[in-house]
Amino acid sequence: MTYILPTELHKMPLYFVYRRTNTHTSTSSEKYRGTFHAHQGIEILFVHQGKGTLIVDQKSYELRAGLIGIFQPFQLHHIQVELTDETPFVRSIVHFEPSLFEAYFDKWPAMHAFFKHIHTSKLPHACRYMMQESIELEQLFTTMYHHIPQLSKKDYFEEFSLFLVSFFRVFKSLWEQDDSPSEPSETRQSHQAERILKWLDTHYKEPLRLEQMSADLHLSPYHLSHLFKECTGSSITDYIAARRMREAMLLLSSSEQSISQIGEEVGITNSSYFCKLFKSHMGVTPHQFRKNLRAYR
Repeated sequence: MTYILPTELHKMPLYFVYRRTNTHTSTSSEKYRGTFHAHQGIEILFVHQGKGTLIVDQKSYELRAGLIGIFQPFQLHHIQVELTDETPFVRSIVHFEPSLFEAYFDKWPAMHAFFKHIHTSKLPHACRYMMQESIELEQLFTTMYHHIPQLSKKDYFEEFSLFLVSFFRVFKSLWEQDDSPSEPSETRQSHQAERILKWLDTHYKEPLRLEQMSADLHLSPYHLSHLFKECTGSSITDYIAARRMREAMLLLSSSEQSISQIGEEVGITNSSYFCKLFKSHMGVTPHQFRKNLRAYR
């Protein structure tokens, strides 16, 4: 059960997934490659079923039912899943750009403070085992899942805002029931690799100019490349290619743009090269990918 709504969070502000399931027979495009990654906005992960390891801020957590993971903007994290017939990976995701919704919490000071805490504070634990079977949360997710197909685009932002306010009311209650000791809030400091990822997320559609990137980030080209490889397991050029393909997948699934237009949109002006690169990453051409998506709708 999946709805992928935004291509970029500043354009379409909420990504919502309800009980997405991966099994050991999932296609190669759905499997986890075991590299660190980060992204714009806040992602909150709810694990319904699964087995594996999740690493955030150099801390390792057991991936299992009941886990809630909070990934702050451009925070490096790594999910390694052990998929078997008996143990698929089933999760729900709420992913959003906090700056677009913060004003909606102004009327509720306690909830607004909690919203800011999740967004900017240095959390003592990025993952907690506190979900289990929350009937209220399950009802909220189920309602949202069935409500989305009925929405027109002009209603998206209002409905998403209402959903997030309701969601944070339930989430705050779950958080406060946890037995973890409270600690004074401290603003989270970004890792250097997170600064690099943030820069790349802004500039990935442009031709890579390492000298300009180095100047903007105040790092030498060598140190920049070495640090990025060490933290993510990927070269900068490979990461940009993967980032462009992820954006291309979203555009193929959410727009009617032509293949060549989507290639240009993600920074690849040569349509033949775009199709070749997409197939090397996804195993199918962009046309086949879009055709397969439509066959399941």
